[in-house]
Amino acid sequence: MTMRTTTLGTTGPRVSALGLGCMGMSALYGEADRAESIATVHAALDAGVTLLDTGDFYAMGHNEMLVGEALRTAPAAARDKALVSVKFGALRDPDGNWSGYDGRPAAVKNFAAYSLQRLGVDHIDVYRIARLDPDVPIEETVGAIAELIEKGHVRHVGLSEVGADTVRRAAATVPVADLQIEYSLISRGIEREILPATRELGIAVTAYGVLSRGLISGHFTRDRQLAPTDFRAHSPRFQGENLQHNLNLVEALREVADGKGVSVAQIAIAWVLSRGEDIVPLIGARTRERLDEALGALDVTLDAADLAAIEEAVPADAAAGERYPRAQMAHLDSER
Repeated sequence: MTMRTTTLGTTGPRVSALGLGCMGMSALYGEADRAESIATVHAALDAGVTLLDTGDFYAMGHNEMLVGEALRTAPAAARDKALVSVKFGALRDPDGNWSGYDGRPAAVKNFAAYSLQRLGVDHIDVYRIARLDPDVPIEETVGAIAELIEKGHVRHVGLSEVGADTVRRAAATVPVADLQIEYSLISRGIEREILPATRELGIAVTAYGVLSRGLISGHFTRDRQLAPTDFRAHSPRFQGENLQHNLNLVEALREVADGKGVSVAQIAIAWVLSRGEDIVPLIGARTRERLDEALGALDVTLDAADLAAIEEAVPADAAAGERYPRAQMAHLDSER
């Protein structure tokens, strides 16, 4: 296995070809084992994965503390190579309900102070608001991150789930390293306007949801029972006829994967890797077994015939259902 490295945009740090999204180790996808989660982070670092992604609102700080513990207990050489990406700004109440986003400069600095403490680090490598605050110009939000950079608390400005216009406005204010946004075989909306904008501006993409929350992993079954706290229990793509339709797409993709002697997850990740070296897929592995499978995608080479077969199995816009419930879709600047 060869771990490709790439640069997050023209101004960002060099990172490995795959990043590890740590959210599922704390929230939204059912129970996770803390010891196995930390072992998975260690295994990822040992394999050459350098980018770890978290958010200050993932289980109300739990995920940052978990990542912090994993970094503290990792070998020094691996810890020194790790790059931490943090999302901030999502507001929650004690019951776990969502109540908007706060991108005011004072709030940005407040969020950062708590994240630095929970992570146990002296700086955050990439810092980004999770969703655009409609009441605060993006110029003010990224300007506050730039001030944190000047003081040494942050290294690079990132963006998350914003549209092409917002990307351009932010980049006109400060250097932007990357945009984090959902991108997979069944979530290809960024190809129309957002990806051309990031490439024009030299901004990389960290792609989350590359397996669409397990839907196109090859492991999800129609009869799987989901806890009420599991995001997928409320996600349109996992409901009723939508789920059956989407699993039919997975079975078509499985035929292509079987023909190459790889897993469905590996061919889905390899497809995202094939989209360009400016795109870094975030894998949401919660166990070392799933991590090993995902890392195997690095050894999958897709030629023109493979890509055509994948396109035939899962055409663009073939998925049934939106990628978020309607109320959450309303907060996505990237969908406007």
